[in-house]
Amino acid sequence: MPISDWQSPAAYEHAQDIAAAGMAWEYLRRDDDYRRAFLGMKTLPVPKTGGKEAFSERWGLRFPCRSGAAC
Repeated sequence: MPISDWQSPAAYEHAQDIAAAGMAWEYLRRDDDYRRAFLGMKTLPVPKTGGKEAFSERWGLRFPCRSGAAC
């Protein structure tokens, strides 16, 4: 993932139009601990029982059901 120059105002011009959830995502995706945890979840062949829920709780994430998906 490319890392923007966080000190450059031009790198964040798009942020003026981002909703709160989008701003939270921009912050979270740059967190090294989150990135390591996500990579760990992503590389598991089968997530541990309750693993997704624990991951979601730790990082304050919500995954709404998509149409046709089993919740």
